[in-house]
Amino acid sequence: MKAALIQQSCTPNPDENRAHLAANIAEVASRGAELVVLQELHNTPYFCQVESVDNFDLAEPIPGPSTDFFGALARQHNVVLVTSLFERRAPGLYHNTAVVFERDGSIAGMHRKMHIPDDPAYFEKFYFTPGDLGFRPIQTSLGKLGVQVCWDQWYPEGARLMALAGADILIYPTAIGYESSDTPEEQARQRQAWQLVQRGHAVANGLPVVAVNRVGHEPDPSGQTRGIQFWGSSFVAGPQGELLAEASQSQPENLIVDIDLRRSEQVRRWWPFLRDRRINAYQDLTRRFIE
Repeated sequence: MKAALIQQSCTPNPDENRAHLAANIAEVASRGAELVVLQELHNTPYFCQVESVDNFDLAEPIPGPSTDFFGALARQHNVVLVTSLFERRAPGLYHNTAVVFERDGSIAGMHRKMHIPDDPAYFEKFYFTPGDLGFRPIQTSLGKLGVQVCWDQWYPEGARLMALAGADILIYPTAIGYESSDTPEEQARQRQAWQLVQRGHAVANGLPVVAVNRVGHEPDPSGQTRGIQFWGSSFVAGPQGELLAEASQSQPENLIVDIDLRRSEQVRRWWPFLRDRRINAYQDLTRRFIE
């Protein structure tokens, strides 16, 4: 299938961001894209740099205005669309939620972000309740999409559970960047590790991986830090971890990649990791730490 990755910088104006996304979705659809993947929390700047109760006003119900907007785009352009929204589930209960739309604009399924970070400039625990939908692929007309969100991408357990549940591809909307005080060498190590761990999920599970990051500098509204320089580098890896395509580190970009989902079957015949798993010896994985 033809997969499109829309790597975009964000402005403070949500309407402007949605307009840019709509134009980019139309552009990749005109080039034959069947699957379109957007970055994490694409409607707004990355508001988690600060802890402010006012930012909860950015959240929306699902279904709601954004699902109406993106569902209409999926239907108009006949694409399966992976989005990332700030969900208002109930008063005081919010999630970081990926919503997948079928070609007809209907909601095919959702993934609520399971792993929630809490680091300088990434104060997500203030905003998001951990997801409760588990690691279940979303069935679409293109196959079963193993969608997770950003911090989920560092955990092999989530990728494995998606694979065991029949995912045909792993997909990660993302918002990650550099801490400005780190040395260039440290910044490069972090960016490379980010790609490397996800390419490892591709190898370990025999599945393609799609990761879409945002790009550009976003200032810290509090002025306490110098903001985040998002490192772009959205990419697609094949089921042996091979890098099929990579976007710019610094510029918005629409990337279209041909992904052969049939190749996974052959790779798993060569490397039968699922066959050789010692499922009777993994009970301790459910423990926090082994003394």
